Amino acid sequence: MTAKAAAPDQGEAPATKLGALSRLVHEVNVSGVTFQEMADRGVDPDGKKLPKQWYQKLITTPPVKAPSYEQIHTIATATGKPIRHIQEAVARQWLLYEATELAGYGEDVRIIIAHLAGKSPDDLRRWRYMIEAEERARREAGE
Repeated sequence: MTAKAAAPDQGEAPATKLGALSRLVHEVNVSGVTFQEMADRGVDPDGKKLPKQWYQKLITTPPVKAPSYEQIHTIATATGKPIRHIQEAVARQWLLYEATELAGYGEDVRIIIAHLAGKSPDDLRRWRYMIEAEERARREAGE
């Protein structure tokens, strides 16, 4: 009597239908890391792990609820990706939010950019012209 060999992880999910985190885990799996390896090495700060099936389901039938912060930490250690990448993927998949960062700028600049983010191309062009005109006027006035 011989034991049935374990089937290899099925990494062939339709990439276009996957959310950002599902796609990230899928790519790690396709690169050669099995779901069992992810389950073995993924651990949160309290020592908890996610089972192999959790990673499989994330690709085949993604959960409706976003992972908790502890689970995000676990996924980061499981995939070997920075926690920031996992957080951004979670935001894209569950919140339809594209994270951007404006490091090195003050609060006023961040508020202005956030305000302009939802504007139409015509509005953006108008704001750009106003800013450039103000800069020109300051230069010409010798300020």
